[in-house]
Amino acid sequence: MIAPAPIVSVLMTVYNREEFIADAIESVLASDFTDFELIIVDDCSEDRSVRVAQSYAEKDDRLKVFVNTQNNGDYPNRNKAASLATGTYLKYVDSDDMIYPWGLSVMVRCMEKFPDAGFGLSARAEYDRPHPIQFEPEATYRENFLGRELFGRAPGSAIIRRSAFEAVGGFSGVRDVGDMEFWLKIGARYPLVLLTPALVWDRIHPGQEKNVNSAGERAALRVKVIIAALSHPHCPLTQEERVRALDIIRQRETKFALRTVLRQGRMFAALRHIRTVISPLAAARTGS
Repeated sequence: MIAPAPIVSVLMTVYNREEFIADAIESVLASDFTDFELIIVDDCSEDRSVRVAQSYAEKDDRLKVFVNTQNNGDYPNRNKAASLATGTYLKYVDSDDMIYPWGLSVMVRCMEKFPDAGFGLSARAEYDRPHPIQFEPEATYRENFLGRELFGRAPGSAIIRRSAFEAVGGFSGVRDVGDMEFWLKIGARYPLVLLTPALVWDRIHPGQEKNVNSAGERAALRVKVIIAALSHPHCPLTQEERVRALDIIRQRETKFALRTVLRQGRMFAALRHIRTVISPLAAARTGS
């Protein structure tokens, strides 16, 4: 007899996380919501990560461990994990982070309240509105670009309806800003549920993927992704709102460049920021 599919597929991608993966796995197993599968996909680790994961899989049949034959990289490996999922929802828990015992139950309860929503993002603690809140695509984009940013969140802050993930094609693979690019892509087509804060714990350490690029390189990548989203046919904003969004971002980045010169005396860094970040925004505004 085939067991019914779980409500949630918890996805854990791994690359050399021997030091942290046990904590991550145990945090999932400690969840007060138990209808889940935990899919662990190792991306050719060179340490004991796989051995640690398999030791847990031997004790709990909800765990499934897969090992790639070649290193795929961060976002392609996230897609690989999602392709193995059978649950209604996808929930990434990175192998160096932890989810609180109430995290899954709160996320599922919030998503079930809004059956049309494609994804949910855990709100920042300072977001002073009651949760959960559903935003239609137009409202999501307006809040993110003309109000307070919603999309500056890592995959661990999200729960995603698997059907919506598959419909938009998953992550593109853009390194470092692929999560924000995905929120922009799915947010243009599906309602967003803003979840309660404090559902996961993000560990900070030197070996994280986000430390690969410099702040300037990340800013250039982020602006490239934003311009593409605002010019895409699926963008739900009006033409006037798109121009306003570009103006707001350009003003913010111009202030950053000025601060870089005035406070830090980094003339070349400021000029590079103007060339790679501010100039593309100005060109996009003119083109729009």
